[in-house]
Amino acid sequence: MTPPAATTTTTTSAAALLEAGAVRLTVDGPRADVVLARPDARNAQTPATWRALAAVPTLLPADVRVVVVGGEGPSFSAGLDRRMLDPAGIPGEASLVDMARMDAADLDVTIAEFQRAFAWWRESPAISIAAVQGHAVGAGFQLALACDLMVCADDAQLCMREPALGLVPDLGGTKVLVDRVGYPRALEICATTRWVYAPEAVQLGLALLAVPADALAGTVEDLVAAVTATPAGAVAATKALLRDAGGRTHAEQQAAERAAQATRLAELAQLLG
Repeated sequence: MTPPAATTTTTTSAAALLEAGAVRLTVDGPRADVVLARPDARNAQTPATWRALAAVPTLLPADVRVVVVGGEGPSFSAGLDRRMLDPAGIPGEASLVDMARMDAADLDVTIAEFQRAFAWWRESPAISIAAVQGHAVGAGFQLALACDLMVCADDAQLCMREPALGLVPDLGGTKVLVDRVGYPRALEICATTRWVYAPEAVQLGLALLAVPADALAGTVEDLVAAVTATPAGAVAATKALLRDAGGRTHAEQQAAERAAQATRLAELAQLLG
């Protein structure tokens, strides 16, 4: 069946955004891989990268259950492309100097658009896994934090570099970092802009585990297999319950559990006839 013209146009446009942002998407059954593909620049990120990442969900088939996010080459992502700090900027993109000259409303809209690339992973029913090797700096660290789960190679180095540049982390990473490690440790990591190496990332609860670099792909593959072995509806519903638990009282969470279970039971009853 030929899809409607609007759907075709949207898909083509999203694919063009991925190409322009040097982001590669591949889908294999229930698994999708999103790869930052600028290894020559250690996968440094630009607004084109963020537009590409924000376009990914429009290209994901409904039956994708796990999305693995990685970086081509030795680094996951070195963070913001330093050309953004130059007044000349990146051709066709606003530099940070240009952004500083925007009025407040336009600047708010601009940053909100950037944040979309980091927000949808949490809202998606699919489980997202960051496979982190080498450097994950600034925007790279925040992209890894945006994923539900993080698996690190033993050479992984995480750093929230923005304060060292006179900026703040503004791509959604501050909330997740505090949720994962608590306010004092999150403040220390950001205010000192120090490196968090793979063993400490596991100790702090940022990453599930650290493995030798040559075992990273296989470890992620095993995790994908384990996740996809569990019924999809149950995993998606449980993700939603756990994701939103922090903002609820115990009674509210119990009510959410009851509502989710009612939906699951109704679906099971339908399947069983």
